[in-house]
Parts: sequence; structure tokens; C-alpha cells
Amino acid sequence: MDIAALRPELEAGLAQLSQDPALAAPLLDYLALLARWNATYNLTAIRDVREMLAKHLLDSLAMQPFVRDLPTLADLGTGPGLPGIPLAIATPGLRVALVESNGKKARFLREAVRQLKLGNVQVAESRIEAFRPAAPFAAITARALATLPQILALGGHLLAPAGRLLAMKGVVPADEIAALPPGWQVAAIHPLQVPGLAAERHLLEIARAQA
Repeated sequence: MDIAALRPELEAGLAQLSQDPALAAPLLDYLALLARWNATYNLTAIRDVREMLAKHLLDSLAMQPFVRDLPTLADLGTGPGLPGIPLAIATPGLRVALVESNGKKARFLREAVRQLKLGNVQVAESRIEAFRPAAPFAAITARALATLPQILALGGHLLAPAGRLLAMKGVVPADEIAALPPGWQVAAIHPLQVPGLAAERHLLEIARAQA
């Protein structure tokens, strides 16, 4: 399918999310690159680019209001750069670390960062638990990676003392919340409306419990 033909649909989705329609051009460049590489390297199970538009781009951007004022974000197990690359495109002031251990996916990420000229993005080809950045992050996120307790076990060490896990989930996962490790608590739950997606979506903010 001609990627450019998706521009009106993407611009309408961006408007619904109160995002600048000018973001459509770099986002479509990213989508074209993802679709091209996906044909060879199987970076995402979704093959249809229109489906990618809603389930990857707009779904990722639905959480942008919660990162727009942050200095740093680590996207754990980012795969082909989701949600990290769309968030970095929409939030130039946010420094994003894309953490991915799979070599093929990390190669794609480096090429995407180069082609899209994303100066605010670094690629860390590393297992999450082995990643040791120079400074901790204001937030970490993970999309379809693992349960909340597992994400914290793998990547909790990456957070600054007041940092938060911003976890994208479908329905609110009561069992995962009940299993949060000691010292962590739910700070907020935000229902999200993703254009073109009928499914329920929530963003959970998990923070260290106040002593």
C-alpha cells in the first residue's frame, strides 16, 4: 500500500490526540522504514500498514501528554522502537533511550535514528537488567513486554528516586497491581482514547512508595 495515502487518516488521528499535524511527515517516514524492514526481518507481527498506524503510531502517541514535560525516558524491550520513536518524534525535548537486546531489531533502530535524524534518541543494544546508563531516568516505559512486577524487576534500577514506570495496558490489570513488589505503588491510572482502536487502553503510573 502507498504509505503516503495514509496521511489524511494519520493527520485526523493526530488532531484527535491534540498533536501537531506536521508530525505526520516524520511519522510516515518511520512507518515506511518499519514496513520495509519488517518484510525481511519480522520486526512486528502486524503486517498491514493501516493497522500499524492505529496500533503502533497512534497508540504510542496516546501517552505523549504524560512524557512531554520529562527530561528522560527509557523504552524497555522497545522492539522496533515502540513507543519510543513516535514519542521522540513528537517530543524533541525528551531524551529517549531505546533498550533492545535483539540484534536485528537494534540494527533497525540505529538505522531509523540515523535516517530520521533523531538527535534525542540513543540505542542501547542490551538486556534490560544489564543496562547501566550514566544517569538514571525520569521514567521508564514498556509496551507489551511483561507484567508490572516483571518490568520493575528487570528495569526498576534504571529509575531516579522520584522516577515512574509508565506502563501501557489494555484493561486495568488488577492481578498485576496486587502483585507489585514491596516499595512500589500505583500513583495514577489514566484511561486513554486511541483513534482507530476500539479496545480499552490505560496508562498506569507506578512510583516508589513514600516512606
